[in-house]
Amino acid sequence: MYAVIESGGKQYRVEEGATLKVEALPAKAGDSLTLDRVLLVSDGAQVTVGAPHVAGASVRATVLGHGRARKVIVFKYKPKAHYRRKQGHRQGFTQLHIDKISVT
Repeated sequence: MYAVIESGGKQYRVEEGATLKVEALPAKAGDSLTLDRVLLVSDGAQVTVGAPHVAGASVRATVLGHGRARKVIVFKYKPKAHYRRKQGHRQGFTQLHIDKISVT
């Protein structure tokens, strides 16, 4: 069984027992979350697609921890104008463990 969820403006395909990194969520490590923005649920034989969300579907997840991704360098440059700007960015993330996908 798998589902497609929406979190932080992005879509993720999740299965029970999987671990994934999503945009930073305001939760502490060890907390349990319910993600109810489920776009699609498949049990192998039947696929349920929401419009835009599947009614009664939810995904239970446990927060494993928080972190920051690798640094991305943003470099702006204009030739012959002595214009150079260098900036780094590290995006925060929350690591989740998917416990259960349920549809009522």
